[in-house]
Amino acid sequence: QVQLVESGGGLVQAGGSLRLSCAASGRTFSSYAMAWFRQAPGKEREFVSTISIGGGNTNYADSVKGRFTISRDNAKNTVYLQMNSLKPEDTAVYYCAARRVARSMSYQDYDFWGQGTQVTVSS
Repeated sequence: QVQLVESGGGLVQAGGSLRLSCAASGRTFSSYAMAWFRQAPGKEREFVSTISIGGGNTNYADSVKGRFTISRDNAKNTVYLQMNSLKPEDTAVYYCAARRVARSMSYQDYDFWGQGTQVTVSS
Protein backbone atom coordinates (compact mmCIF):
# COMPACT_ATOMS: atom_id res chain seq x y z
CA GLN A 1 0.00 0.00 0.00
CA VAL A 2 1.28 3.44 -0.94
CA GLN A 3 -0.18 6.79 0.07
CA LEU A 4 0.69 9.78 -2.08
CA VAL A 5 0.50 13.47 -1.24
CA GLU A 6 1.15 16.13 -3.87
CA SER A 7 2.23 19.69 -3.22
CA GLY A 8 3.65 22.66 -5.07
CA GLY A 9 0.74 23.70 -7.24
CA GLY A 10 -0.39 27.29 -7.55
CA LEU A 11 -1.04 30.24 -9.81
CA VAL A 12 1.72 31.32 -12.18
CA GLN A 13 1.98 33.54 -15.22
CA ALA A 14 2.64 32.10 -18.64
CA GLY A 15 6.34 31.46 -19.08
CA GLY A 16 6.84 30.84 -15.40
CA SER A 17 7.89 27.72 -13.52
CA LEU A 18 6.60 25.48 -10.77
CA ARG A 19 7.94 22.36 -9.12
CA LEU A 20 5.48 19.75 -7.98
CA SER A 21 6.38 17.22 -5.31
CA CYS A 22 4.75 13.93 -4.45
CA ALA A 23 5.63 12.38 -1.11
CA ALA A 24 4.97 8.68 -0.70
CA SER A 25 4.46 6.70 2.46
CA GLY A 26 5.77 3.20 2.98
CA ARG A 27 9.12 1.50 2.78
CA THR A 28 8.79 0.12 -0.74
CA PHE A 29 8.73 3.36 -2.72
CA SER A 30 11.72 2.23 -4.77
CA SER A 31 9.65 -0.71 -6.04
CA TYR A 32 7.12 1.56 -7.72
CA ALA A 33 7.19 3.23 -11.07
CA MET A 34 5.83 6.74 -10.68
CA ALA A 35 3.92 9.03 -12.97
CA TRP A 36 2.23 12.37 -13.26
CA PHE A 37 -1.14 12.82 -14.93
CA ARG A 38 -3.31 15.88 -15.26
CA GLN A 39 -6.96 16.63 -15.75
CA ALA A 40 -8.43 19.89 -16.97
CA PRO A 41 -12.12 20.74 -16.44
CA GLY A 42 -14.31 18.84 -18.83
CA LYS A 43 -11.44 16.75 -20.15
CA GLU A 44 -10.18 13.24 -19.56
CA ARG A 45 -7.19 12.57 -17.38
CA GLU A 46 -4.08 12.64 -19.53
CA PHE A 47 -0.57 11.32 -19.19
CA VAL A 48 2.19 13.82 -18.47
CA SER A 49 5.31 11.87 -17.50
CA THR A 50 6.56 8.66 -15.95
CA ILE A 51 9.80 7.51 -14.36
CA SER A 52 11.24 4.07 -13.72
CA ILE A 53 11.89 2.64 -10.27
CA GLY A 54 15.56 3.56 -10.42
CA GLY A 55 14.99 6.89 -12.12
CA GLY A 56 17.05 6.08 -15.17
CA ASN A 57 14.19 5.92 -17.66
CA THR A 58 11.54 8.53 -18.30
CA ASN A 59 8.73 9.26 -20.74
CA TYR A 60 6.94 12.49 -21.52
CA ALA A 61 3.82 13.52 -23.33
CA ASP A 62 4.65 15.39 -26.53
CA SER A 63 2.88 18.45 -25.18
CA VAL A 64 5.36 18.83 -22.29
CA LYS A 65 8.55 17.41 -23.78
CA GLY A 66 11.43 19.82 -23.39
CA ARG A 67 9.59 21.88 -20.77
CA PHE A 68 8.88 19.42 -17.95
CA THR A 69 11.34 17.19 -16.12
CA ILE A 70 10.41 14.28 -13.87
CA SER A 71 12.81 13.04 -11.20
CA ARG A 72 12.73 11.01 -8.03
CA ASP A 73 14.65 10.70 -4.80
CA ASN A 74 14.17 7.20 -3.42
CA ALA A 75 15.90 8.12 -0.18
CA LYS A 76 13.22 10.75 0.42
CA ASN A 77 10.31 8.73 -1.03
CA THR A 78 9.54 11.65 -3.30
CA VAL A 79 8.95 12.23 -6.98
CA TYR A 80 9.14 15.66 -8.57
CA LEU A 81 7.86 17.39 -11.67
CA GLN A 82 9.77 20.51 -12.66
CA MET A 83 7.60 22.55 -15.00
CA ASN A 84 9.17 25.36 -17.00
CA SER A 85 7.86 27.64 -19.73
CA LEU A 86 4.34 27.06 -18.53
CA LYS A 87 1.44 27.76 -20.87
CA PRO A 88 -2.24 28.44 -20.14
CA GLU A 89 -3.05 25.04 -21.63
CA ASP A 90 -1.05 23.42 -18.81
CA THR A 91 -3.77 24.51 -16.40
CA ALA A 92 -5.15 21.39 -14.71
CA VAL A 93 -5.22 19.36 -11.55
CA TYR A 94 -1.99 17.36 -11.46
CA TYR A 95 -2.02 13.88 -9.97
CA CYS A 96 0.80 11.67 -8.83
CA ALA A 97 0.38 7.92 -9.37
CA ALA A 98 2.24 4.72 -8.53
CA ARG A 99 2.28 1.19 -9.87
CA ARG A 100 4.44 -1.81 -9.11
CA VAL A 101 7.66 -2.08 -11.09
CA ALA A 102 6.89 -1.19 -14.70
CA ARG A 103 6.12 2.21 -16.16
CA SER A 104 2.94 2.85 -18.10
CA MET A 105 1.43 5.84 -19.87
CA SER A 106 -2.09 4.61 -19.23
CA TYR A 107 -3.86 5.88 -16.15
CA GLN A 108 -5.86 2.66 -15.88
CA ASP A 109 -2.65 0.79 -15.04
CA TYR A 110 -1.94 2.76 -11.87
CA ASP A 111 -3.03 1.45 -8.50
CA PHE A 112 -2.36 4.37 -6.18
CA TRP A 113 -3.20 8.04 -6.59
CA GLY A 114 -2.72 11.27 -4.73
CA GLN A 115 -5.46 13.80 -4.16
CA GLY A 116 -4.14 16.18 -6.81
CA THR A 117 -2.75 19.69 -6.80
CA GLN A 118 -4.12 22.57 -8.85
CA VAL A 119 -1.89 24.33 -11.36
CA THR A 120 -3.26 27.47 -12.95
CA VAL A 121 -1.33 29.34 -15.64
CA SER A 122 -2.57 32.81 -16.50
CA SER A 123 -1.98 34.42 -19.89
